[in-house]
Amino acid sequence: MTRIIFVSADGERRQEVDAPPGSVLLDVAQAAGQPLEGTCEGQMACSTCHVIVDAQDFSRLPRASEDEEDMLDLAAAATRTSRLACQIVLADGLDSLTVRIPGESYNMQGM
Repeated sequence: MTRIIFVSADGERRQEVDAPPGSVLLDVAQAAGQPLEGTCEGQMACSTCHVIVDAQDFSRLPRASEDEEDMLDLAAAATRTSRLACQIVLADGLDSLTVRIPGESYNMQGM
């Protein structure tokens, strides 16, 4: 199992979730009730699953594709450690991956 640590936009709330290797971070986040919309259902056609990866963990991820970088250009409050959760497949070596949910995220599922 891989442990994922979600941090709220305000940094106040932390939620730790265990997920099996091979899981997609967006699916894990949504199952845990995190406010990630994922409008395009993981097809990399939107930026509504934007997360900010902890700087210490960012280098453990494979590099973002050019298409993902293009979508991140559209994400609100993107940083140099921003990624799309639909593009992060949990693998060995990613245990204790910490991601922050941006404050500008908007959860259409909650409506």
